[in-house]
Amino acid sequence: MSEGKTPKEGVMSFKNIPITNANRLINHGPTILITSKLGEKINVMTAAWQMPVSFKPMLVAVSIGHERFSHKLILESREFVINIPHLEMIKEVLCCGTHSGKNTDKFKVCKLTPVKAQEVGAPLIEECIGNIECRLYSHHEAGDHTIFVGEVVAASVKESIFDGYLRVDLEQAKTLHHLGGKAFCHPDGIDLA
Repeated sequence: MSEGKTPKEGVMSFKNIPITNANRLINHGPTILITSKLGEKINVMTAAWQMPVSFKPMLVAVSIGHERFSHKLILESREFVINIPHLEMIKEVLCCGTHSGKNTDKFKVCKLTPVKAQEVGAPLIEECIGNIECRLYSHHEAGDHTIFVGEVVAASVKESIFDGYLRVDLEQAKTLHHLGGKAFCHPDGIDLA
C-alpha cells in the first residue's frame, strides 16, 4: 500500500455522468477533416476521434463509425488524409459533420477546395492548415466503430505556423477541439514547461 494520503471515506467530490458521455472528457484533441477517395468518388468527414500511435513506423489512428460513407471508402481504397482545420473553419467543419457524402458532394456544399496530395489518391483540403497523408496499416473492429491505423507517407503544413510544433498561439493556427454535440473550444496559446 502506498504511503501518504488515504482516500476520503464517504465523501465523493466527483459527479457521476452517463457512460455514454465518457468520451467527452477526452474528446478535445484537434477536430479533423478526413478525406478519402475510391474511384471517382471523394468524400470529407468531420472527426474528433484520432490519435498518434507509433514513431517507428510513424502511425496515426482514426475511429470511424461503420455506417459512415468514409468507412467504406477507406476500407476499400486503403488510404486517407487527415486534414487539420483552423478556428475560422467552424462552419465548414459543422457542414461536413451534418451531411452524408453518399449522395452529396461535400466539397461543393461545404465550400471546400480539394487539392492533389503528394502520395495518396485522397485529396488534401486547401483551406486547412496542415495534413497527414496515410496508407492503411491495419484496421480493428471496436464496437460500432473501426479503428483505422494509417502509416504516414507525407505531411505538410501552411507556411510560418509550424516551428517544431503547431503554433496555436498564432491566430491563423488556432485548432478546433470538439467537446461533444455542437460545442467546440480552441487553444489560447502555448505554455512551455
